[in-house]
Amino acid sequence: MQALAAWLVARPQNAVLALAATLLLPVLQVISGIIMVLLVLAQGARLAVIEGVIAAALLASIALVAGVPVPQIFGSVLTTWVPAVMLAGVLQVTRSLTLTLQVSVLVAALMMLGFHVVVSDIVAFWEPVTTYMLEWARESKLHEQAQLMESDPAMTANMVTIAMLLSSWMLYVLYLLFGYRVFTQVSDETGKYGRFCDLNFGRVLALIMALASLSAVASGVTVLQNIAFVLFAVFWIQGLAVVHWMHTEGQLPLFVVIVTYVLLPILHVFLILALAVLGYTDAWFGYRRRAARQQ
Repeated sequence: MQALAAWLVARPQNAVLALAATLLLPVLQVISGIIMVLLVLAQGARLAVIEGVIAAALLASIALVAGVPVPQIFGSVLTTWVPAVMLAGVLQVTRSLTLTLQVSVLVAALMMLGFHVVVSDIVAFWEPVTTYMLEWARESKLHEQAQLMESDPAMTANMVTIAMLLSSWMLYVLYLLFGYRVFTQVSDETGKYGRFCDLNFGRVLALIMALASLSAVASGVTVLQNIAFVLFAVFWIQGLAVVHWMHTEGQLPLFVVIVTYVLLPILHVFLILALAVLGYTDAWFGYRRRAARQQ
C-alpha cells in the first residue's frame, strides 16, 4: 500500500491514470475517491484538481469515441471527486480530523433540512424508488415488507430519504478516512491531523441530537425526526473509533477489530446501531478519557 501510494503522488501522470482508471467502475469508484483525498493531502488541492480535470477530459474523450454518454462522466466526477476534494480541503484548513468530521455532520443535517424545504412532497419525489422497492419486495416474496411499504408511503419515503443521505455521508467519510490513512503512510508526519481512534464528535453534537429528538417527539415534525435519526446514526463512526482505541491501548485483540469489520455487511443495521449507542454514550461520558486516567 505504501509503495502504491508513493507511486501515485510521485508524478502527475500517475495520478491522472489512476483517477481515470478507477472512476467509472462501481467498486473502484470508492478507490477513486480515496485517491483524490490522498492527492489533495499530499500535493495540495490545486494540483489535485488539475489532475482531476485532465483525467475527466481523458475519460470524456474516450467516451465520445466509444459512444458512452459524456454526462455520465461528469456525474461521476461531481459525486466522487468533488466531495473528496472538499473534505480533504477542509481537513487541511482545520488541521483536525475530528473538526472536519464534525463539520461534515452539521452539513449533513443542514442538507436534510434543505431537502425538506425544497421538496414539498417527498412521497411523490421518491415514487420511482419506492415503486422499484415495492416490486422487488414482491418478487422476493417479502409480502409483509411489501404490505408495510404500501400501507404507509410517507414512512417509506422518509426511510429512503434517511438512507440516501446517510449512505452518501458514510461513503464520503470513507473517502476521507482511508485517504488520510494512506497519506500518513507516505508522509513524514504520522497523525498530522489527529488519530482516528481519538475521534470524538463531542457533547455539542450529542446535545443537538438530544434536543432534535425531544422536539421531534413533542411536535411530530418529520424533518426533526429525520435530522435526529441522522445525528444519532453518525455516532457509529465514533463507536468504531472507540473499538480502534481499545485495540491501540491493548485492551482488545486485533481479531475483535477484524471481526467487527467482517460483521458490518452481515449485521449491518444492528451493528451500526450498537456502535452508534457506544459512540453516543462515549461523547457524554468519555470512556476513553476515563480509561486513560485509570491507566
